[in-house]
Amino acid sequence: MTKFDIEQKIVERLKSVFDPEIPVNVYDLGLIYKIDVDDDAVVHLDMTLTAPGCPAADFIVEDVREKIATIEGVKDVDIQLVFEPEWHTDLMSDEAKVELGLM
Repeated sequence: MTKFDIEQKIVERLKSVFDPEIPVNVYDLGLIYKIDVDDDAVVHLDMTLTAPGCPAADFIVEDVREKIATIEGVKDVDIQLVFEPEWHTDLMSDEAKVELGLM
């Protein structure tokens, strides 16, 4: 499996991870800032949350880690939880904005 194939699978899996308080997946919410698969098949992912004090933070990050780790060809997952730049609704996909009544 190529790095491109793994990245596509990662996006598919990320679309199955939801913030329990928002009916939109973390990818379409714009919470994923970077996906990088290195030459050793380690996934490096930068992500944020809708708010720094999100009570579901541990659950969401662990769900992301578990879903990516099960992808064929992935050897490890390194997730960095970042808050710069700060998340805002402009980062959401159009589909997410429609779902939440913002469009």
